[in-house]
Amino acid sequence: MKRLGLSSGLVMTLLLVGCTRAPARPANLPAPMETTSIEEGDEFELRVVGEEKLPTVFTVAPDGTVDVPYIKRIKVAGLEPQEIAALVRARLMEEQYFIDPSVSVSVKAYKSKRIEVLGQVQKPGSFPLESGMTLLRAISLAGGFNSVANRDKITIRRRSKDGKTVVDTVSADDISDNRIPDIPLQAGDSIDVKQRVF
Repeated sequence: MKRLGLSSGLVMTLLLVGCTRAPARPANLPAPMETTSIEEGDEFELRVVGEEKLPTVFTVAPDGTVDVPYIKRIKVAGLEPQEIAALVRARLMEEQYFIDPSVSVSVKAYKSKRIEVLGQVQKPGSFPLESGMTLLRAISLAGGFNSVANRDKITIRRRSKDGKTVVDTVSADDISDNRIPDIPLQAGDSIDVKQRVF
Protein backbone atom coordinates (compact mmCIF):
# COMPACT_ATOMS: atom_id res chain seq x y z
CA MET A 1 0.00 0.00 0.00
CA LYS A 2 1.45 3.33 -1.07
CA ARG A 3 1.90 5.99 1.69
CA LEU A 4 0.79 9.50 0.98
CA GLY A 5 3.49 11.99 1.90
CA LEU A 6 3.91 15.72 1.69
CA SER A 7 6.44 16.96 -0.81
CA SER A 8 9.43 18.72 0.72
CA GLY A 9 8.42 21.96 -1.06
CA LEU A 10 4.95 21.88 0.51
CA VAL A 11 6.45 21.21 3.96
CA MET A 12 8.76 24.24 3.61
CA THR A 13 5.85 26.42 2.48
CA LEU A 14 3.77 25.39 5.50
CA LEU A 15 6.69 26.04 7.85
CA LEU A 16 7.26 29.50 6.39
CA VAL A 17 3.58 30.38 6.63
CA GLY A 18 3.60 29.29 10.29
CA CYS A 19 6.61 31.53 11.06
CA THR A 20 5.40 34.60 9.19
CA ARG A 21 4.52 37.58 11.38
CA ALA A 22 1.18 39.27 11.16
CA PRO A 23 1.29 42.36 8.92
CA ALA A 24 2.59 45.43 10.75
CA ARG A 25 -0.17 47.86 11.65
CA PRO A 26 0.54 51.49 12.61
CA ALA A 27 -1.03 52.80 15.81
CA ASN A 28 -4.60 54.04 15.43
CA LEU A 29 -4.43 56.98 17.86
CA PRO A 30 -5.34 60.67 17.58
CA ALA A 31 -2.38 62.91 16.74
CA PRO A 32 -0.73 64.16 19.94
CA MET A 33 -2.04 67.50 21.19
CA GLU A 34 0.73 70.06 21.62
CA THR A 35 0.55 71.57 25.10
CA THR A 36 3.34 74.10 25.56
CA SER A 37 1.86 76.26 28.31
CA ILE A 38 3.90 76.58 31.50
CA GLU A 39 2.38 75.10 34.66
CA GLU A 40 3.31 74.56 38.33
CA GLY A 41 6.64 72.73 38.73
CA ASP A 42 7.86 73.45 35.19
CA GLU A 43 11.34 74.93 34.69
CA PHE A 44 12.17 77.58 32.13
CA GLU A 45 15.12 79.72 31.17
CA LEU A 46 14.58 83.48 30.96
CA ARG A 47 17.24 85.72 29.46
CA VAL A 48 17.40 89.49 29.19
CA VAL A 49 20.00 90.44 26.57
CA GLY A 50 22.88 92.33 28.16
CA GLU A 51 22.00 91.23 31.72
CA GLU A 52 24.22 88.17 32.17
CA LYS A 53 24.31 88.51 35.98
CA LEU A 54 20.58 87.94 36.39
CA PRO A 55 19.42 84.43 37.36
CA THR A 56 18.25 82.60 34.27
CA VAL A 57 16.50 79.39 35.42
CA PHE A 58 13.13 79.60 37.15
CA THR A 59 10.82 76.93 38.60
CA VAL A 60 7.12 77.75 38.74
CA ALA A 61 5.90 77.73 42.37
CA PRO A 62 2.77 75.81 43.49
CA ASP A 63 0.80 79.08 43.28
CA GLY A 64 1.77 79.44 39.60
CA THR A 65 4.23 82.30 40.09
CA VAL A 66 7.96 83.01 39.74
CA ASP A 67 10.09 85.71 41.39
CA VAL A 68 11.87 87.70 38.68
CA PRO A 69 14.51 90.30 39.64
CA TYR A 70 13.36 93.93 39.33
CA ILE A 71 9.68 93.07 38.85
CA LYS A 72 9.23 90.63 41.77
CA ARG A 73 6.59 87.89 41.69
CA ILE A 74 4.52 87.40 38.54
CA LYS A 75 1.92 84.75 37.66
CA VAL A 76 3.01 82.62 34.72
CA ALA A 77 0.99 79.38 35.05
CA GLY A 78 -1.14 78.82 31.96
CA LEU A 79 0.99 81.09 29.76
CA GLU A 80 2.99 80.11 26.68
CA PRO A 81 6.77 80.80 26.76
CA GLN A 82 6.42 83.74 24.34
CA GLU A 83 3.64 85.21 26.52
CA ILE A 84 5.91 85.07 29.57
CA ALA A 85 8.67 86.82 27.61
CA ALA A 86 6.22 89.55 26.55
CA LEU A 87 4.92 89.96 30.13
CA VAL A 88 8.44 90.28 31.59
CA ARG A 89 9.44 92.73 28.85
CA ALA A 90 6.35 94.90 29.47
CA ARG A 91 6.91 94.91 33.26
CA LEU A 92 10.60 95.83 32.91
CA MET A 93 9.58 98.80 30.75
CA GLU A 94 6.71 99.79 33.11
CA GLU A 95 9.11 99.84 36.06
CA GLN A 96 11.52 101.87 33.88
CA TYR A 97 14.45 99.51 34.37
CA PHE A 98 14.90 99.18 30.59
CA ILE A 99 13.80 101.19 27.58
CA ASP A 100 13.52 98.38 25.00
CA PRO A 101 14.70 95.07 26.50
CA SER A 102 15.07 91.89 24.49
CA VAL A 103 13.65 88.97 26.54
CA SER A 104 13.58 85.27 25.61
CA VAL A 105 12.03 82.29 27.39
CA SER A 106 12.72 78.62 26.65
CA VAL A 107 11.38 75.59 28.52
CA LYS A 108 13.94 73.39 30.28
CA ALA A 109 11.58 70.76 31.73
CA TYR A 110 7.82 70.21 31.63
CA LYS A 111 7.57 68.56 35.04
CA SER A 112 3.81 69.20 35.17
CA LYS A 113 3.27 67.18 31.97
CA ARG A 114 3.78 63.49 32.57
CA ILE A 115 3.30 60.07 31.00
CA GLU A 116 2.89 56.68 32.69
CA VAL A 117 4.71 53.47 31.83
CA LEU A 118 3.18 50.41 33.48
CA GLY A 119 3.39 46.63 33.28
CA GLN A 120 6.42 44.58 32.29
CA VAL A 121 9.24 47.15 32.41
CA GLN A 122 12.17 47.41 34.81
CA LYS A 123 11.01 50.65 36.54
CA PRO A 124 7.27 51.28 36.09
CA GLY A 125 6.14 54.76 37.02
CA SER A 126 5.34 58.31 36.00
CA PHE A 127 7.86 60.30 33.96
CA PRO A 128 8.10 63.95 32.84
CA LEU A 129 7.18 64.41 29.19
CA GLU A 130 10.27 65.40 27.21
CA SER A 131 10.06 67.45 24.05
CA GLY A 132 9.54 65.05 21.13
CA MET A 133 9.20 61.98 23.38
CA THR A 134 8.20 58.74 21.65
CA LEU A 135 6.98 55.34 22.83
CA LEU A 136 10.40 53.65 22.65
CA ARG A 137 12.03 56.56 24.51
CA ALA A 138 9.43 56.30 27.30
CA ILE A 139 10.05 52.55 27.64
CA SER A 140 13.79 53.26 27.75
CA LEU A 141 13.26 55.78 30.59
CA ALA A 142 11.38 53.02 32.46
CA GLY A 143 14.50 50.83 32.27
CA GLY A 144 13.45 48.85 29.20
CA PHE A 145 11.49 45.61 29.00
CA ASN A 146 11.78 42.98 31.71
CA SER A 147 12.24 39.25 31.01
CA VAL A 148 8.51 38.44 30.73
CA ALA A 149 7.47 41.44 28.60
CA ASN A 150 5.44 40.82 25.46
CA ARG A 151 7.07 43.29 23.04
CA ASP A 152 4.20 42.72 20.59
CA LYS A 153 1.48 43.80 23.03
CA ILE A 154 1.97 47.38 24.22
CA THR A 155 -1.27 49.18 25.00
CA ILE A 156 -1.43 52.99 24.78
CA ARG A 157 -4.28 55.02 26.29
CA ARG A 158 -4.70 58.61 25.09
CA ARG A 159 -7.25 61.32 25.76
CA SER A 160 -8.48 62.95 22.56
CA LYS A 161 -9.54 66.57 21.99
CA ASP A 162 -13.20 65.67 22.63
CA GLY A 163 -12.29 64.19 26.03
CA LYS A 164 -12.71 60.53 25.05
CA THR A 165 -10.05 57.93 25.87
CA VAL A 166 -8.70 56.08 22.82
CA VAL A 167 -6.89 52.75 23.33
CA ASP A 168 -4.71 50.84 20.86
CA THR A 169 -2.11 48.06 20.97
CA VAL A 170 1.17 48.13 19.02
CA SER A 171 4.35 46.08 18.63
CA ALA A 172 7.70 47.48 19.77
CA ASP A 173 9.43 45.06 17.40
CA ASP A 174 7.51 46.53 14.45
CA ILE A 175 8.82 49.97 15.47
CA SER A 176 12.40 48.75 16.09
CA ASP A 177 12.43 46.99 12.71
CA ASN A 178 11.11 50.12 10.93
CA ARG A 179 7.88 48.42 9.87
CA ILE A 180 5.84 51.18 11.52
CA PRO A 181 6.90 54.64 12.77
CA ASP A 182 7.62 55.25 16.45
CA ILE A 183 4.68 56.88 18.26
CA PRO A 184 4.97 60.48 19.48
CA LEU A 185 3.47 60.89 22.95
CA GLN A 186 1.39 63.59 24.60
CA ALA A 187 0.95 64.58 28.24
CA GLY A 188 -1.29 62.12 30.07
CA ASP A 189 -0.55 59.11 27.83
CA SER A 190 -0.52 55.77 29.65
CA ILE A 191 1.60 52.88 28.31
CA ASP A 192 1.03 49.32 29.51
CA VAL A 193 3.48 46.56 28.50
CA LYS A 194 1.68 43.21 28.67
CA GLN A 195 3.13 39.92 29.93
CA ARG A 196 4.03 37.06 27.60
CA VAL A 197 1.84 33.97 27.77
CA PHE A 198 3.97 30.89 28.37
